[in-house]
Amino acid sequence: MMRLREMNLADIDAVMRIEQHVHAHPWTRGNFTDALKSDSVCRVYEAEGTMLGYVILMPAVDEAQLLNISIAAAHQRKGLGRKLMGEIMEIARGMNMRRILLEVRPSNVAALGLYRDAGFSQIGLRRGYYPADNEREDAIVMECVL
Repeated sequence: MMRLREMNLADIDAVMRIEQHVHAHPWTRGNFTDALKSDSVCRVYEAEGTMLGYVILMPAVDEAQLLNISIAAAHQRKGLGRKLMGEIMEIARGMNMRRILLEVRPSNVAALGLYRDAGFSQIGLRRGYYPADNEREDAIVMECVL
């Protein structure tokens, strides 16, 4: 049985293992602990004691910024990202957010597909936003009106 629950400091090691495995330029431990100390919505997705993924959503007035959503590599391509996205969107609606914003690498084709399927559309482009192997990579700015 899968469940979404609040992330806590005891989850950071498992979160970091997933983060470092699925991202070429992962968040730091400090990024996650800062999110936990802030007003961000930090959730982990788990089944039978195994962490499957996590999500960080930062609310600001009537909109939210999706900062990080990740599914462990062994559990990708099973619809869990779509399910997790749906759950965080319901949480945002429950907080009376009117839209969710996010940035995504153009090279992250799987994430782009997930976001488009969830109702996100491109509203901008940030040049040189992300670190990349030998240079910088742009960020596609997307929004979903709730």
